[in-house]
Amino acid sequence: MSAVEKEIISWFESNKRDLPWRNTTPWGVMVSEFMLQQTPVNRVLPKWNEWMQRWPTAADLALAPTAEVITAWGRLGYPRRALRLHESAKIIATEFNNKVPTSEHLLRTLPGVGEYTAAAITAFAYKESSLVLDVNIRRLFVRLFDGQESPTSSTSKTEKAVRKELIPKDGAHIWAAATMELGALVCTARNPHCEMCPVANVCQWRKAGFPKSTTIRKTQTWHGSDRQCRGTILQALRENEWLTEKLLKKLWHDDSQVEKALETLIADGLIHKKTKSSYSLPS
Repeated sequence: MSAVEKEIISWFESNKRDLPWRNTTPWGVMVSEFMLQQTPVNRVLPKWNEWMQRWPTAADLALAPTAEVITAWGRLGYPRRALRLHESAKIIATEFNNKVPTSEHLLRTLPGVGEYTAAAITAFAYKESSLVLDVNIRRLFVRLFDGQESPTSSTSKTEKAVRKELIPKDGAHIWAAATMELGALVCTARNPHCEMCPVANVCQWRKAGFPKSTTIRKTQTWHGSDRQCRGTILQALRENEWLTEKLLKKLWHDDSQVEKALETLIADGLIHKKTKSSYSLPS
């Protein structure tokens, strides 16, 4: 075990959060990974607990009506994730005997499961060695080893190859969890807590004087966005059996944006056109 690995693992053992999906079934891990995509832990926690009580296995979720699934997703955002998870649950229940696949290759055949999600499920559900590179881990590594403030927007083949060399032969899943936790709690995007970092003394970014990144990251504006408009419509339909387009337009300041949102929500399978001028969640 390298000195860096030893320090990070030791820190993790003393500082890790008590997150319920760290002691759950493979299905519970899969649900958490879908929910945690672009969504912070504090928002996911109550929803994850609610979903696991309601649908403790893939087969349970597979039997749920689509409208119920969308409603239960609530305001987690990116509701297409709920549909993909629902679709995956049906496949797991029927084609995999209600067991989450163990290999990254099979996992990636499921709707909504990309490279990162497959690697994370493999590591955290089955304690297998896989290359887990979420934004927190990538930021930690690029600062610690490369002396840069932020990683690039997408992961390159070179980055994957270099980071793969860091995976320990034993306890790869612990390494993944530990580096993710350190990035999330200490080596944060803004105002990192270097005084709390167990490997601050060997951090190349710190040694270089914390140079600013030359990469300009675009931030998505929420207020007034198409996403907010879609979310407003979905929430209204969660709370009502159906609504007319006229009533939906009263909820938003821009009629053309509502029309566009309705079209994209239908295309995504998140809402259904009940009549010529009314809408509801899918049955």
